[in-house]
Amino acid sequence: LQSNGCSIGPGFAEENVGPEEETMIKIDGNSYLESPSLPDFHGCSPGWSSAFYGAECFDSEVHNYLKNLGKQKSSESQNIDAKKVELEQLLMMETKNYRKTIKFYQKLLQKERRSKGPETKSMLPKLRGQLQEMKSKVQFLELVKKYVQAKQWGVESCVLPTVIHNGKTDTMNLAPMDESSLLLYYNTEKHQCNNQNGVRVLQAGTPLGLMAYLYSRNAFLEGYVQQFLYTFRYFCTQEEFLQFLLDRISSTLSSTSLDPSTSLTKICNRSFYILQAWIEDCYSVDFATNTNLLCTLKEFLSSKIASLNGYGEHLLSLLEVASARKSGSADQCSSMDKCEEEGEEGRKTLHSLCKKLSEDVAGKNFYWKLSKGMGPIVQYQKERLHTSSAVLPKPCSFTEESSVSFAKADEVGPYLLIEYSAQQLCWQLTLLQQEVFLKCHPVHFLNSRALGVKDKCVAVQKAVSPETVSLKVCSLFLSKCVQDQYLLQLLRNADSISTWVAAEIVTCHTTKRQVSLLSKFLRIAKCCYEQRNFATAMQILAGLENLIVRQLPAWKILPAKVAEIMEELKAVEVFLKSDSLCLMEGDRFKTLPTIPSAHVLAMHVQQLETGGFTMTNGAHKWTKLRNIAKVVSQVHAFQENPYTYTPDFKLQSYLRQRIAHFKDADISALAADNCANFHQIPAEKHSRKIQDTLRRMKATFQ
Repeated sequence: LQSNGCSIGPGFAEENVGPEEETMIKIDGNSYLESPSLPDFHGCSPGWSSAFYGAECFDSEVHNYLKNLGKQKSSESQNIDAKKVELEQLLMMETKNYRKTIKFYQKLLQKERRSKGPETKSMLPKLRGQLQEMKSKVQFLELVKKYVQAKQWGVESCVLPTVIHNGKTDTMNLAPMDESSLLLYYNTEKHQCNNQNGVRVLQAGTPLGLMAYLYSRNAFLEGYVQQFLYTFRYFCTQEEFLQFLLDRISSTLSSTSLDPSTSLTKICNRSFYILQAWIEDCYSVDFATNTNLLCTLKEFLSSKIASLNGYGEHLLSLLEVASARKSGSADQCSSMDKCEEEGEEGRKTLHSLCKKLSEDVAGKNFYWKLSKGMGPIVQYQKERLHTSSAVLPKPCSFTEESSVSFAKADEVGPYLLIEYSAQQLCWQLTLLQQEVFLKCHPVHFLNSRALGVKDKCVAVQKAVSPETVSLKVCSLFLSKCVQDQYLLQLLRNADSISTWVAAEIVTCHTTKRQVSLLSKFLRIAKCCYEQRNFATAMQILAGLENLIVRQLPAWKILPAKVAEIMEELKAVEVFLKSDSLCLMEGDRFKTLPTIPSAHVLAMHVQQLETGGFTMTNGAHKWTKLRNIAKVVSQVHAFQENPYTYTPDFKLQSYLRQRIAHFKDADISALAADNCANFHQIPAEKHSRKIQDTLRRMKATFQ
């Protein structure tokens, strides 16, 4: 087994670790196609990798492995039921072995630090190699499992027109419709995973046609489902999409006890699958912000589904879990929810161990250098393991007051910035930035022009609030579509960081102190982009490029090596703006944490949103929507691999208070009160020049 090119994320296979595994296998062994049980709908969201890689997410190796699975046994193992049971058993066994090996590796690592025996040092490299192989196996098996799930419950394309009208009738004996009136395709060459001579790729479709295509047999395999969940708001509202799914469920639910191979059963099961995927992936942006939508779904599940089978209760409990996570009230969870939370805790532990292993094995640093005429060049160099804990600080905004007891930041002043090293400040600023980044969703970056986000250095004006967004810009979403405006908060936080950087510098009362602080911020920014925290790096750059700051005399006496960092930061900024997917190149983003610049990403999405979304016949361009989904999917990709620096709550409290203190500051007013911000001409030298001029003038008249 080899690792596939498609990343499942750091939480791979961890969802399979738990006491429910044996039950899952027993249930799957009974009847796979008849009324799928709850475990069949565990983790329905295809994930960011599906939206990013599309059909390439599952390569020929995955296809062939599933095809050959169970061939060495009896012919009974050829059916999908037995294949799935065997796959679950393999995945459970490999995951348990991987967990045990990681724990053993941790113990050896502790012994090495205590310097107890040279044999420990010789075993560690071999054990790391074994861990990498085991990780690849588990990752690959998890990908195969996703492939099996993706092939379930789809119908042929010729049935899609019937899917649209299925909400109005209980029979499938309808006159055939012209598929071309709903969807438009174009042909491509043979795909490596497809046995056909060619493959049809969706190009455009009507809103109903695009929703119906969710039921296509290849919708999950092509990445269409995840791409749809990211972008459907451009052509339909959340209420319309929910009603479409509920109509399909209502009209087919009574027929699910019949032959599981019929279209009715497939449509019903696929409807539940899509509904759960929507809840799992987009609860925070669709249901949490729209109480009417949430009430409609809960009422439908309680009144029509919960009494018939386990689907309703399962989805209701899923909504409760999502609501508890959103509000942070874990006490409201039911017993089933608590079990899931305990599983989450175990997954976090495993993820932390996997993260440390990746840091120990892979190179960490992300270096940029300027070559003559060639721009930035990316290089990676090894760095020692510097994290000792996976504990993350309690999420809160930059501008919130911390409860940690600490002296008032305005009394301490900028002196702590000088005392701490650039790396220490970089780590804590990164953790603060991560708090707000982990709360955002790919959908937040869509339709940002309607929120007032513009292509300027300062993306959101301080006076702008979510309630007073200008209505002059036409929204790309439908008028009744509810949009979460968290992006504005994200950009205001970025603006606060930039303002804080500029304010700290201009309030220094001596040129020497300004030089020291300029050097510190430049080194912090360099450390940030080397650790792939591009958000904080660009925020510091914006603060340093403030018009007042750039005119300070301190720049002239700044050491040359430190001044070169400014050019590196500008080169990084150019690189980030040059390509919307530049941070997704290669495989480094799968193992190294990354925080993108929110404003730069929003600008890339705005560029993709430029131009019409519909063709002359009124069909919506799916190729355009697919490209947008691919770009915003990197948000979820980066969130799956968080930073694990040890938080310094004392320093974080100081930074929060300083940022909050200067967030609304007028930099020009602050600079005017400080003599160090102006070029000074010595008084004696100035008077001597006047006297010399008077002597020369007097000599001309004699």
